[in-house]
Amino acid sequence: MGNIYKRGKIWYIDVRVKGRRIRKRVGSSKRIAELALRDAEVQAAREEFGFSKTDITLDKFFELFLEYSGASHRPNTTDRYSAVINHFINFLKEYPDITFISEVNSEHIDRYKIYRKSCLVNGNGQVVKTPELATENSRRGVRAYTINFELDALRLLFNQAIKWGYIKENPTKWAKRLKVDDAKPPRFLTVEECQKLLETCPKELHPVYFTFLNTGMRKSELMNLQWKDVDLKRRRIMIRFKENWQPKSGERDIPINDNLFEILGSLDKRRTKKSQDAYVFNVKQSSPSRNWLRDQLIKIAKEAGIEGLTKLHTLRHTFASHLVMNGVDLPTVKKLMGHSDIQTTMIYAHLAPDHLEKAVDKLNYGN
Repeated sequence: MGNIYKRGKIWYIDVRVKGRRIRKRVGSSKRIAELALRDAEVQAAREEFGFSKTDITLDKFFELFLEYSGASHRPNTTDRYSAVINHFINFLKEYPDITFISEVNSEHIDRYKIYRKSCLVNGNGQVVKTPELATENSRRGVRAYTINFELDALRLLFNQAIKWGYIKENPTKWAKRLKVDDAKPPRFLTVEECQKLLETCPKELHPVYFTFLNTGMRKSELMNLQWKDVDLKRRRIMIRFKENWQPKSGERDIPINDNLFEILGSLDKRRTKKSQDAYVFNVKQSSPSRNWLRDQLIKIAKEAGIEGLTKLHTLRHTFASHLVMNGVDLPTVKKLMGHSDIQTTMIYAHLAPDHLEKAVDKLNYGN
């Protein structure tokens, strides 16, 4: 029913169960390999060899999961899961014998972390397929916080496989998160760079990027903003659940400052459709591609001579960073940004190194 074999200094077991070939790495001891084979044969006979009766191929499971995610999560979330799955599939090319989901074990997860730490990636974290395509911004290794996110994603995927009855144990169970000591501080624009950006903007895009900078809204929040969400009397923008869209971290209100009030008031007066369901910015309907706003931002930044501005999210970081540098406390920034966890807001704490001292100085118990 099975046998053991050796590759280099490592012994493996090789068994067949219902026509399927299962191979497992054991270690350097032949005796232990023999015992492992005997145990595997017993488990296989009892149909307890780490896979359930409804075992499934990885390709099919990933297909089913993305279908499930598409119906259950926001499109951006599904895209992130899809990217993690693609990275994991590329990693598994080193293990051509792995076909079924039950064949993935904790060792593979640990080796996946090593694989991601050794990948050649560009400045945005995308894998460089061949060394010839590397640029001066390419680096060796994905950042620790990205690998931790991917581990969390894989954990969720395999938990779903357990719920569906495809496996009995999650192979990520013993995987430890990496210590994050290589994270770069978020890029934000200086006041001068903000002015350059807005001065260089085409007339039709100026209100869009101005709103990003003055509200810290996420891309999806701005693209789904309707006039019924804008209260010019109370000077509030309301991020609200919609029938076909929901905010990432719940509902919130964002105050409208004086400059933004003028911009939005002008747009309101000029709009031809007075329907409250109309979108404030028509980019969702008129954009030729999903990344059109980002592509335009990169183009404008290049023309304005602003280096390193390649993401819309940088405008959100700019909003939060300047709030903190102007003395706004972190809990307030958390609320304005719509962060679900204060730890996310803490990435801006270094911009206010004296806020703790100022807080303590407010105490006055007398001499």
